[in-house]
Amino acid sequence: MTAPRPVEPLDEPLDDDLARLAESHGVATSYQPAPDRTVAASAAAVIRTLRALGVDASTPDAVRAALADRRRENATRLLPPTVVRWEGEDGCAALAGLPDGTRLLIETEQGETRADAGQLPPGVHRLTARAPDGRTAEAQLIAAPARLPTPAGRSYGLLVQLYSLLSRRSWGMGDLGDLGELAGWAGRALGAGFVQVNPLHAAVPGPPTDPSPYRPSSRRFPDPVHLRVEDVPEFAHLSDADREQVRALLERAGRLREDVLDKGALIDRDAVWELKREALELLRAVPLGPGRRAAYCDFLAREGRALEDHATWYALAEVHGPRWRTWPAGLRDPRSPETARARAELMDRVDFHCRLAWLTDSQLGAVQRTAREAGMPLGIVHDLAVGVHPEGADAWAQQDHFAAGMSVGAPPDAFNAHGQDWGLPPWRPDRLAASGYAPFRALLRALFRYAGAVRIDHVMGLFRLWWVPEGLPPTEGTYVRYDAEAMLAVLVLEASRAGAMVIGEDLGTVEPGVREALRRRGVFGTSVLWFERDWEGDGRPLPPDRWRADCLATATTHDLPPTAARLSGEHVELRDRLGLLGRPLEAERAEAAADTGEWLALLTRLGLLRSTGGGMDASSEEAEVRAVHDYLLRTPARLIGVWLPDGVGDRRPQNLPGTWDEYPNWRLPVADAAGRPVTLEELAESARLRGLVRGMAGGGRGEERGGEWEVEPGVERGVERGC
Repeated sequence: MTAPRPVEPLDEPLDDDLARLAESHGVATSYQPAPDRTVAASAAAVIRTLRALGVDASTPDAVRAALADRRRENATRLLPPTVVRWEGEDGCAALAGLPDGTRLLIETEQGETRADAGQLPPGVHRLTARAPDGRTAEAQLIAAPARLPTPAGRSYGLLVQLYSLLSRRSWGMGDLGDLGELAGWAGRALGAGFVQVNPLHAAVPGPPTDPSPYRPSSRRFPDPVHLRVEDVPEFAHLSDADREQVRALLERAGRLREDVLDKGALIDRDAVWELKREALELLRAVPLGPGRRAAYCDFLAREGRALEDHATWYALAEVHGPRWRTWPAGLRDPRSPETARARAELMDRVDFHCRLAWLTDSQLGAVQRTAREAGMPLGIVHDLAVGVHPEGADAWAQQDHFAAGMSVGAPPDAFNAHGQDWGLPPWRPDRLAASGYAPFRALLRALFRYAGAVRIDHVMGLFRLWWVPEGLPPTEGTYVRYDAEAMLAVLVLEASRAGAMVIGEDLGTVEPGVREALRRRGVFGTSVLWFERDWEGDGRPLPPDRWRADCLATATTHDLPPTAARLSGEHVELRDRLGLLGRPLEAERAEAAADTGEWLALLTRLGLLRSTGGGMDASSEEAEVRAVHDYLLRTPARLIGVWLPDGVGDRRPQNLPGTWDEYPNWRLPVADAAGRPVTLEELAESARLRGLVRGMAGGGRGEERGGEWEVEPGVERGVERGC
């Protein structure tokens, strides 16, 4: 008979032993929602978090036994599983703590053998330590550059959600062909230095597919829904019969596109994918030429088991549905004999999904080449989501690296008294360290292959994440700490290998020391105008000369109102219509008006807006939007981002946090001030957009002379002429 599981105390305080055990495993016992307030974590949250880390803390006896085990382990362990060595920096705490006389053997990634850790080449090396008392330890040694180089000069770029950017060639949503056109045009005609897009990670298949790009099936591989089918080389070699079928699909795609652009329909990702999938099935029947076949084989060899697992999950999902926890028991384990047999039986479908990953990877690489050839110093800035869907391909293939029964979120704070649960399983820090951070390295290497920079969503997750036990509210979570030094070393190593930048999304509550650590390693931050206030002083808008330089400065993001909506107060009206306000409408209106009023007053004092006696410039909203962006140019920020919908006066946010079906999150096309969808072709002809970025081109890629930015020859002329 099995003994009953002890009931977890929900409200009891943590005793000293449990607190010490939690601390030894990086589990926090309290958090600070504000600098002057500390909240204790519940015993239930701590006990269940420890359980997810493989530590039994269910009874006082179990806590004492686990604590004794941990102390023994720490006393006898020579090395942690992963050691970091920063280039040019003295010492390494883990190696300095070894007993005198310990002998080292380092097998480098490059195939060399060394006896000391000095002057190591960058890479992930194998370290063996043998102490005089006979103890032996093995570890991964990450040798990384001390920091990423700071780019010369400054750049401005466009920010856009790719699905929302439709051209007259799209199949109902923006695709990689559209992204290439945007990058080529923005680089050559507008002098832009980069285009930043939403995560293009592979989604959990529907219908209905979760439209959020921040809950992907896999962060390791991209989503083929973004493919431009006509750009696949085999498209030109379809048989006559297949060409007729594709022509019919193109007609249906045209109707989807017209529904969105001309009839007010929402973007229907599932409908788009159904058409593209049918077309790609036909393209697969076209034999690959010798060169194409060799390229595909190289891709298969390079991606190895990770790609095989990814494609297997999608093949199994076609048979059993996309929720792998409901699959037959044997198939829930990617290494089981049952999965191996199913893979063999479904090899044709596995190959199809491998082929899709290859085609998408190829087009992503082509887009980055287009951007660089157009003169962009960075090119495409890709976005790395903070986690993956619990039922997706990564969670299945890498389940030993994820914490079972846990979800990532955010604690209660001044903006959300109930906390947040994002429904994303967290990585186990102990398993990551034991693997030398192999999953993290692999997904970074894949992203950097076709990125000039990568934006890390919720970059604070490199340091700690708020874990919420399954079945408990977000208020009953706790922070779990990661080895930030190792995570940063991997990030800097892979970015430096690719010659790429890293931008951290560090908005919101950030624990002390995080921004400093990121800056020390050359990782840029993110600064959004409306949040840049003198919070430690009078709370008023921060003067431009007090902004940080190593950041991407923007007026808004995909989770915030477009600039025109914020200036007009329409974002408050929208939240009121959806029942999202926590206070009376008039109070919210007054606060929003006071906030924007302070910024507009500052813009006027700086000469960026003309005063008309008692009010602002009569040309108002468009002039105000332009003034906001001119203000960004006054800051020392090295990267300045322009939300592309701001260029045509769009007032609708792409995502409204706190809503699900109440608002069409992630399904809206770029639109003008009247809500009319605007195509890529119309964007290229927009006088308003050209007027907005005219100053950006000079400030982003010119030379500073006498306090003003002088435009590079030809850049502004290209903007004016629409060349």
